[in-house]
Amino acid sequence: QVQLVESGGGLVQPGGSLGLSCAASGSIFSINAMGWYRQAPGKQRELVASITSGGSTNYSDSVKGRFTISRDNAKNTVSLQMNSLKPEDTAVYYCNADRLSYYSGSFLTYLYNYWGQGTQVTVSS
Repeated sequence: QVQLVESGGGLVQPGGSLGLSCAASGSIFSINAMGWYRQAPGKQRELVASITSGGSTNYSDSVKGRFTISRDNAKNTVSLQMNSLKPEDTAVYYCNADRLSYYSGSFLTYLYNYWGQGTQVTVSS
């Protein structure tokens, strides 16, 4: 089966840096846009950054200039480099694929709005 597996979360001091990675496993054929979302306690899940298969990026205003999203289409991975972290960046970060296709036997199968399990990022002194 297909999985999106995040890694790289943890505890970091304000002003520090942290990198997140997400790898899609399984018989992946293609992935359209990929993104990182986050959800803080008591708040709705929000888009942090997204990247198309062609490399076009989009960032929320709150992270522009501090975070950088990138992807490796050959390895089906997406990464998020987070710099100048603030306490308000504390959240569970989720990897998302808006449309993913994979082979289930000989059948090409599509998954939409597919999520990873999330990884905790805590920014605190």
